[in-house]
Amino acid sequence: MKDVINNLYKNHALIYKVLLFISATVLIVYLFPKQGKFKYNFEQGKPWQSENLYAPFDFAIKKTSEEINQEKQLIEKQASLYFNIDDTVEDKVRTHYKDAFHEIFPDSLSDVKLNTLFKTGELLLDKLYDNGVLNENYSFSEDKKSVILNGQTTIKQTQFSNLVQQKDLTSIVNNVLVSNAQEVFQTQFLALFFDIVEPNLTYNKSLTDGALLEDLNRIAYTRGSIKKETLIISKGEVVEGEKYQTLESLKNEYKSQVWTASNYNWVIFAYTLLVSLALLMLLLFLRKYRLDVFNNNTKVTFIFFNVILMVLLTTLVISYNSKYLYVVPICILPLVLKAFFDARLGLFTHVITVVLLGLIVPNSYEYMFLQIIAGIVTILTVSELYKRANLFISVGQITLIYIIAYFAFFVIHEGSVDAIHWETFGLFVLCGLATLFVQPLIYAYEKLFGLVSDVSLLELSDTNSKLLKELSNKAPGTFHHSLNVANLAEAAANEIGANAMLIRVGALYHDIGKMKNPTFFTENQSTGINPHDELSSIESANVIIDHVIDGIEIARKNNLPDRVIDFIRTHHGTSLVYYFYKKEKAINEDLNIEDFMYPGPKPFSKETAILMMCDSVEAASKSLKEPTSTKIDKFVENIINKQMEGGQFLNANITFKEIQSIKKVLKHKLANIYHLRIEYPE
Repeated sequence: MKDVINNLYKNHALIYKVLLFISATVLIVYLFPKQGKFKYNFEQGKPWQSENLYAPFDFAIKKTSEEINQEKQLIEKQASLYFNIDDTVEDKVRTHYKDAFHEIFPDSLSDVKLNTLFKTGELLLDKLYDNGVLNENYSFSEDKKSVILNGQTTIKQTQFSNLVQQKDLTSIVNNVLVSNAQEVFQTQFLALFFDIVEPNLTYNKSLTDGALLEDLNRIAYTRGSIKKETLIISKGEVVEGEKYQTLESLKNEYKSQVWTASNYNWVIFAYTLLVSLALLMLLLFLRKYRLDVFNNNTKVTFIFFNVILMVLLTTLVISYNSKYLYVVPICILPLVLKAFFDARLGLFTHVITVVLLGLIVPNSYEYMFLQIIAGIVTILTVSELYKRANLFISVGQITLIYIIAYFAFFVIHEGSVDAIHWETFGLFVLCGLATLFVQPLIYAYEKLFGLVSDVSLLELSDTNSKLLKELSNKAPGTFHHSLNVANLAEAAANEIGANAMLIRVGALYHDIGKMKNPTFFTENQSTGINPHDELSSIESANVIIDHVIDGIEIARKNNLPDRVIDFIRTHHGTSLVYYFYKKEKAINEDLNIEDFMYPGPKPFSKETAILMMCDSVEAASKSLKEPTSTKIDKFVENIINKQMEGGQFLNANITFKEIQSIKKVLKHKLANIYHLRIEYPE
């Protein structure tokens, strides 16, 4: 019994997640509206075993997937390619040709010969720009594909094979020269035309895809209809051909009907499978890419709670009246999750939720398309949620996307705007207004779940807070250093698109551990007395290293969020207290290098990596004597390259390109701090 209890205790986090997963699945399936299924079973090519079947209502016969696919393939095969014409290019090339012609061909040639060659070049230009020159080499399946050229004033239709690709320029020049008996001047013409010819055709993929999509959407998915009381199939008749397709169509019609008692359990089981698969994908995503979130049961509960809340709101609206479906502010979900976690997690959870709702909403494809696009726009547009103007702008953009996408779908389905439902646009506006409720919702979530958002970070960044005031009183040099690091780190974060508010707060608090022994750090030694003179190198190194542990203890006592404590924990990584290490090594070759190393961990995010760079650069910059731009550049390169060589950024999702951008920002900022001017040559 004791072993069982111990195992339960050891695995309590996993057990909790399993129970949460099961509870969420059951609750979501329970909330789903009840829908029906066709009560007859049949197989193609086998006899109909039930009684004679008569049509219970009027319904349309749907085409087979093979028929629809054939129509789609035919449309795709016959679809036109769209290219944009730059009407100014040809005139520019011809002008350039007139100027460059005389530079290529010597004046020693006779006027008649020059005139002949000049006209030959014009024939070449006519040949090249008759249909146009492509901006790159394209490979389409059929050269005989129809092409539509869109210019500012003209629209022209031709074949793709008539367009000039860059790889064909040499052969076209040779052919024209041979036909005009001017092949002797092949080298000159090739040099001339390779220099002056510019493409004037650009492939318009969006217009091509849009036209193709429009043609595909015109496909009729039904052929004929069955009237009520019409005999569909007799008992014993083989289910094949037209009979099979009619039964399939009737089966699809039943999907919108109320469930029958005979298959209720099976449908419940099927829904349970689908919902559990979706939620399982969410858990696997957290375990694979957000392990810190997965290991925190409070955060996992918070995510599941929001998913269930969106399902609950949507099902309530559908139960009341499905035409009000778009009033539900689904985009609150990615907004909230991005505020507390990150954009990728917010978008993934949003997509999973929309997929779940796609099982129960009418016009599921349209709904899922609109909501996924709106979720993407939400993630892309909201960068600093604590700024109220940003939220209003983002909500306006989300509402606009809803309206545009709905309008496009309506036109695709109906073929005109005559019968458009203008009241639906009002629902989108109401949805946008409801999305503004995210601010008080975030505040409520912070209190209920103990999470931290950018709004809380803004409060923590106030230098008049109790802890930062204490730091400025006990360790004024450290406080000034932290402010400088915060400014450098914020600028670097903005440069590479990291969380500037989070890194600013982390920088302000990263050295609070120095309050315990402030005079042991040079920035606080105003009297000229260095207490390290009375300590051994190992003791001094331990005092320096301990400021990380002391900082974590102080942060926990003052209830700082874990996201901020991470900066205290990682801002030195596993680096070396180099000064005291070298000092000790000069007198003791057998020293243990681990006695002079910070305990870590290494930075594990862009933000913590940026702080390590900025902290080291700012602290070391105080030792620069007579700084110049050259010295600063070399100084920054040496410090950050040394950190990279030490493997300090291996666990952080930061790229070499981003590190180079951070170096550039630090060099520029330090140059401004030291008021450097341009170094004029003597």
